[in-house]
Amino acid sequence: MLFQSFSFMQQRASDELPYFCRANHSLNSLIKRTNILVETAVIVTVDRRTLMNKMLSLLFAVALLAGACGKEQKNSAAETPTPGRVVSGVKPAGPKNVEAALEALADDKESKDRAIWQKPNMVISMLGDLQGKTVADIGAGTGYFAFRLLPKAEKVVAIDIDERFVAFMDSMKLRLPEQYRDRFEPRLTPPDNPLLQPGEADAVIIVNTYGYIGNRTAYLRQVLRGMSAGGQLLIIDFKKNKQSVGPPDQFKVASSQVERELISVGFTIEKTDRETLDYQYIILATKPGVTDK
Repeated sequence: MLFQSFSFMQQRASDELPYFCRANHSLNSLIKRTNILVETAVIVTVDRRTLMNKMLSLLFAVALLAGACGKEQKNSAAETPTPGRVVSGVKPAGPKNVEAALEALADDKESKDRAIWQKPNMVISMLGDLQGKTVADIGAGTGYFAFRLLPKAEKVVAIDIDERFVAFMDSMKLRLPEQYRDRFEPRLTPPDNPLLQPGEADAVIIVNTYGYIGNRTAYLRQVLRGMSAGGQLLIIDFKKNKQSVGPPDQFKVASSQVERELISVGFTIEKTDRETLDYQYIILATKPGVTDK
């Protein structure tokens, strides 16, 4: 998530917390994941300072989310959905089971109705075949899209500027099947730079985040530089009209403005879809050039 100021960071976090807090375990899940980290340290050799840093990050996330989640759950207890699936520590047997398990991992901490109105699997399919490709998820939050991308791509870089969400994704990484752990990288970045190496990403997605980016033109140039030739950029964000889902209008950007900003830095617009999703538009753009992937 990318913000123009700290106040924007607070607003973006407050947008994410309702999804996070409505999960079937919310704060208890974080505490359990803290325990997972401790148990893992018994099995593998871990530098003590590294372990303590991770523990402090997780405890920091627990402390910050406790108050917000408690308030959210008190205010919306009647809206709490039926508990979803929880991924166990047992390695799934086959590719289809792995994909289902990773999808459950994403669903475990998000509002169940989000999958209905945002259609994440359909959205991801717009990127085509991702085998052998690196995908960057900018504004990854709790990893809702990042974990769904993981079985489809060679590597997923989950980018966020909020250390609470990066610490959370780091803890969830421990629950991944072993063959996926090295392919999943939560990355903490400053608000004005995604820290992508030149040509690092073959595809980039920016979901529910575009309106929070400060100096978008400069930021998009950084994104363009970090993409390979022919790479795809997928932006999904809220339509600028009154609706029951989404942030205040001040954090919404009209799709036509997004298109102009993308073109101004060198992207080519491939498709704009304002109909498929009830509350959001989808823009697919590419970096000029020919890819061999």
